[in-house]
Amino acid sequence: MTITGTRSIPVESELPYLFDGYLRPFSAPDAHFYLGGAAGIDTAALDWLAERSQASLTVVVPCAVADQPAAAVTSIRRWQNVGRLVEIVELGADRLGTAAYHARNRWMVDRSGFVIGFPRGTEPTSGTWYTVNYAAEQCKPRLVVPV
Repeated sequence: MTITGTRSIPVESELPYLFDGYLRPFSAPDAHFYLGGAAGIDTAALDWLAERSQASLTVVVPCAVADQPAAAVTSIRRWQNVGRLVEIVELGADRLGTAAYHARNRWMVDRSGFVIGFPRGTEPTSGTWYTVNYAAEQCKPRLVVPV
């Protein structure tokens, strides 16, 4: 499964409640999640899944982990150090930007059978909607949970 979502989540969010309702049902021990390694939903979902599930977790970044926001790097390294990540994929893009993020998201969707998106709003140019729409083009099931 691929998790995608907004980077701009409120500090006092309902994410634990949303994750309990929308990630827990899919987080069986034999599940495998692909997460983007950015701030926001990516990091929050990584932390939630690493703490509350036995699912396999793969973090995928467009360049290198060191190029991610500090909070994301801290979370990735924390879960890597305790053995909760089965893989970190650094795609090695020349620079961060829309093209690199879209390539990362396509990489995750191409390896997934299901996509869960946590968009903020309905802006069709957001990365979350890009990913959800790409999954639709690939005829993959998706679940959209607005935040």
